[in-house]
Amino acid sequence: MKAFDYQNDILCAGGIPVPEIVAKVGTPVYIYSAEHFRNQYKTLQDTLTSIDSEIFYSVKANSNLDVLALFKKLGAGFDIVSGGELQRTIAVGCDPKKVIFSGVGKLAEEIDLALKVGIGCFNVESGSELDRIIERAIILGKQAPISIRVNPNIDPRTHPYISTGLKENKFGVSTSQAMDLYRISKNNPHINIVGIDCHIGSQIMEVAPLEESLTNLLGLAETLRNEGIEVQHIDIGGGIGVRYRDEPAFDLKNYGEILQKKLAETGLRLLLEPGRFLVANGGVLITRVEYLKHAESENETNFAIVDGAMTDLLRPSLYNAWHNVQKVEQVNQKQAKQWDVVGAVCESSDFLAKKRVLSLVADDLLAIMSAGAYGIGLSSNYNSRPRPAEVLVDGGQFKIIRRRENTRDQLRLETYQAENN
Repeated sequence: MKAFDYQNDILCAGGIPVPEIVAKVGTPVYIYSAEHFRNQYKTLQDTLTSIDSEIFYSVKANSNLDVLALFKKLGAGFDIVSGGELQRTIAVGCDPKKVIFSGVGKLAEEIDLALKVGIGCFNVESGSELDRIIERAIILGKQAPISIRVNPNIDPRTHPYISTGLKENKFGVSTSQAMDLYRISKNNPHINIVGIDCHIGSQIMEVAPLEESLTNLLGLAETLRNEGIEVQHIDIGGGIGVRYRDEPAFDLKNYGEILQKKLAETGLRLLLEPGRFLVANGGVLITRVEYLKHAESENETNFAIVDGAMTDLLRPSLYNAWHNVQKVEQVNQKQAKQWDVVGAVCESSDFLAKKRVLSLVADDLLAIMSAGAYGIGLSSNYNSRPRPAEVLVDGGQFKIIRRRENTRDQLRLETYQAENN
């Protein structure tokens, strides 16, 4: 069974009609498929069967506690980029040694927490960060496990906003700088060198850039070995792309074969940090049509104004990301028109989709597909809008895994007190 498919002209999630979920939870709402998440994880795991490897789910893709707990149960570790994400992994009972801490701006208090709980590895992204980690490790009397993140100046052939492996990107250091940092770390009693790291970008649809990146890391590992610096693992990040529209599918089988060939007999453990690949197509955002604003002429735009907005799903506004839009109920079809699907936020950039041919009437439910990754995580309270609810469908049942926010939730952090008149 597909994560989301039509039964009797009604979109269902894991066999449950979406209108049934909406009747209880309202809109806008994110709906996730636990079955899809598990299947994607198993697919990747099967690709790595013959390789000494470990999967670390990238928490930033979707950090809901129930989602994290699902991947923990499957055996995944976690790739984090903040102290808040570390707290989330702790909350679901993750062994801290199965946590990798990435990100260019680690705060002192975040490093302290990671050292105190004993995470598996810091992916170090600059010389200044290494200095801070050493300083905090000395103060706390700890030894920090580290890997240097290498920026290999490789074009991942993806959107520039999600490219991270070029010199103009803020992430990682050059190979020569990495060598210097490893030499500094070699004899420091407060540092334990455990690996090499690289992540060149997200939504990569071709194997070649990832193969080039791995080749670069293996060359660096050999150079380090020649200087008496041994690493235990190579972390090649994530970045495996998914189909949002009509992109050619990523050749996972070929990727697995390349990994096996290049890592054979190296004695190095392979770490991967997938996020989008595991969750993107396992989630949808359901939104309701509030108003239809018809154009006066054929050359003008028809607007379908929905109760969802850029505050709920930012990706289209942020980098013009494409999400397929489907009617939840394929009934009572009127003549189709071309619509821009937009929200109520007071910004012209507030849209979920543009130029989509749909047959719409007010109150229709729409499904914004492939919204499981970077959806709720990028949501906000702009215009004092409440963030949407989240629902997980599993085994023919669904549960609310994050309730819808309300105004009280937003106001409770503010300190205003009305004057007594």
